[in-house]
Amino acid sequence: MPVEPLSQKEVEDRLAELPGWSLDGDRIARSYRLGSHFAATALVIHIAQVQEELDHHSDLTLGYNTVSLTVNTHSVGGAVTDLDFELARRVEALAPGHGAS
Repeated sequence: MPVEPLSQKEVEDRLAELPGWSLDGDRIARSYRLGSHFAATALVIHIAQVQEELDHHSDLTLGYNTVSLTVNTHSVGGAVTDLDFELARRVEALAPGHGAS
């Protein structure tokens, strides 16, 4: 099934269901603060595993105790798609297990 860009309204409606996520230009974005560098690194590894499962790789940044993601779909010209929100939902589900806020 081909991936299609979402409308601005669809993006806004879906962001309303994901607290902490926002629109950053043509991407959805979220940053997490963790208790330590080790916890942040573990979250990055876990996110990378999810990205591999989905075959959908976002920009992922590791700081001392922070992790940031910016997500869009390159294959549709950098628009936001259902695939981006699937990645965001999966990250939201696993982040609390790493102590992310």
